[in-house]
Amino acid sequence: QVQLVESGGGLVQPGGSLRLSCAASGSIVSIYAIGWYRQAPGKQRELVAVITSGGMTNYAVSVKGRFTISRDHAQNTVYLQMNSLKPEAPALYSCNARPSPIPWGQGTQVTVSS
Repeated sequence: QVQLVESGGGLVQPGGSLRLSCAASGSIVSIYAIGWYRQAPGKQRELVAVITSGGMTNYAVSVKGRFTISRDHAQNTVYLQMNSLKPEAPALYSCNARPSPIPWGQGTQVTVSS
């Protein structure tokens, strides 16, 4: 069964950067679109960025111009480069295939705070 493992989260100051990684156990990254999502406590999961199998990207309005999603086929990994991070509630960032998600991984926690 294909699994997704997220990493790279942590505590960062406002204005700082983080790069998240979404490593797949199979070649799902090359076959399906992959989305990065985030969920803050008490809120619904929201789609932050998506990259298609053809390499097209799309972003939520709230992160456009600051976040960049990319993909490494050889490593079966999708990255989310997050720059100019804003102070906000801690959120769990997760990745998954679209439109048919597989079981969710554990995600990686991101906290932007001074």
